[in-house]
Amino acid sequence: MQIQFKLYASLGEYLPAGAFQNAIDIDVDTNVSLNGLMDLYSVPRELAHLVLVNGVFQCDADRNQPMLKDGDVVAIWPPVAGG
Repeated sequence: MQIQFKLYASLGEYLPAGAFQNAIDIDVDTNVSLNGLMDLYSVPRELAHLVLVNGVFQCDADRNQPMLKDGDVVAIWPPVAGG
């Protein structure tokens, strides 16, 4: 199935070649979990602070279950520091 994968800020370096404006369309297995997706692209889980699927937040407990469908948009942001 095909999904859109978006990584923001410092996580952008983990996107594969061909990404444009922090996003790329990728093919993934239908049984992949969000954690599995992050592992495929070597995105450190501890840096995946805000994880959204189609704009809906996914907590840590939900990231181990296959849940993605064809056409979904996965967006991940790292923790933000500053003040």
